[in-house]
Amino acid sequence: MQTVLIPDETAPAAMSHTPDDVLLQQIQAGDEEALVALHARYAPLVYSVAYRVLNEPMAAEEVTQDTFWRLWKKAFSYDPEKGHFVTWLLTITRRLAIDHFRRRQRREPQAGLLFMDEDPDLWEHTLTADGSDLRRALVSALDQLQPEQRDLIELAYFYGLTHTDLAEMLGIPLGTIKTRLRLGMQKLRQIWLAEVKPAGSDSL
Repeated sequence: MQTVLIPDETAPAAMSHTPDDVLLQQIQAGDEEALVALHARYAPLVYSVAYRVLNEPMAAEEVTQDTFWRLWKKAFSYDPEKGHFVTWLLTITRRLAIDHFRRRQRREPQAGLLFMDEDPDLWEHTLTADGSDLRRALVSALDQLQPEQRDLIELAYFYGLTHTDLAEMLGIPLGTIKTRLRLGMQKLRQIWLAEVKPAGSDSL
């Protein structure tokens, strides 16, 4: 996979507080400084997600570079109506990291991968098993959540961000973060149970 070499420098001062969506528009227009700005803002987070999947610094660095290369080439594919930019970026990271891991190991992802909720085997294998009926059911359940709930669940449970991380990164009060996560998980469980309930069953 090709990589994009991003200069090891801080983001231009004029862009340090520029919103993500504005930087993304500038990247779509071919502005390399906007890419540097987003790299400076999110490279540590991207690296941490890649490292949690791969547990290898050099491989995580490679995935980090590949993630920003993908951002540079595919910035136009981001749809703000489907969620926050950072969720989209980390979804790219996670997919690239799992692809890298599978190419390297040619086996199922290792135990300990970005677990979600209280049943890691169910969640992780459901999310990574291509064609799995359970995976399709979970994706369908997630898609039925409000975007603000779905984004928080993905960031908190797939990528390991704390409530404080989420509040600071998204500019949302901590109490609101906790409430949205709690309500989102309650609704997700209800949808999930309805999706996987055996046909003809009248009760859970």
